[in-house]
Amino acid sequence: MNTQMTATPPGTAPGLEARALHSGYPGRPVVRDVGLTVPAGHVAAVVGPNGCGKSTLLRTVARLHRPASGTVLADGEDVWGLSRRQAAHRIALLPQSPRAPEAVTVAGLVRYGRHPHQGLLRQWSRADEDAVREALAATGTTDLAAERLDRLSGGQRQRCWLAMVLAQHTPVILLDEPTSALDLGHAVDVLELVREVAAAGRTVVMVQHDLAAAARYADTIVTMKDGRVVAQGAPRDVVDETLIKEVYGLEADILPAPGDGSPVVVPRARSGAAV
Repeated sequence: MNTQMTATPPGTAPGLEARALHSGYPGRPVVRDVGLTVPAGHVAAVVGPNGCGKSTLLRTVARLHRPASGTVLADGEDVWGLSRRQAAHRIALLPQSPRAPEAVTVAGLVRYGRHPHQGLLRQWSRADEDAVREALAATGTTDLAAERLDRLSGGQRQRCWLAMVLAQHTPVILLDEPTSALDLGHAVDVLELVREVAAAGRTVVMVQHDLAAAARYADTIVTMKDGRVVAQGAPRDVVDETLIKEVYGLEADILPAPGDGSPVVVPRARSGAAV
């Protein structure tokens, strides 16, 4: 895959910030006093056990779930002070299990990413067509443009969904488990694309269960437990035996990955487990 996006040097835009964010459901708080700062051009991976609030955090940041209190700033703007259309110009979300209209083509799907830019006085334009073509090229899906989405493999479909998100042209992109159900090769393709997107100046926040992948591809690890952020920082500074024990209840060894030295978590066998 080869991105053709115009690069914006990291640090030239505010990126994403959440301040004292509380969110949840009636009688059930889920996200508790979360603070999060991700500069433009950086990738943050949100990790933690199931049910710790990762997806609710992303939905709250994306304006799909109103917080009880707190502030979300995207590209320097309070997203809850904007209209839905204005917010969609700043944040794009790819959920865990996206759904597409029956028999939609890949090109048709990617065009949906341009809907926030349409209106009574703003119809489909050359800029929209360029954005679609650029997103297809960036994700290596140009040759699939005329194909039906439901006839593609899982890895191909995921790249097409990412193309739709890229076509939205937002400075902040949220990805909820973008590599779930993908084989190793397709997962690496998606994560490499995430790095390329960030290198072009966008802010990417992704929920990730694979700690080794999170440590290798993210600039920042945000570790959650019981709705709170318990650790946030560079992978080598955050991922250690104490954190794994606290968050996952596991004894583990932390080894440096060959090549880049990123931390790899190797769980130890539980008491009485076969070895």
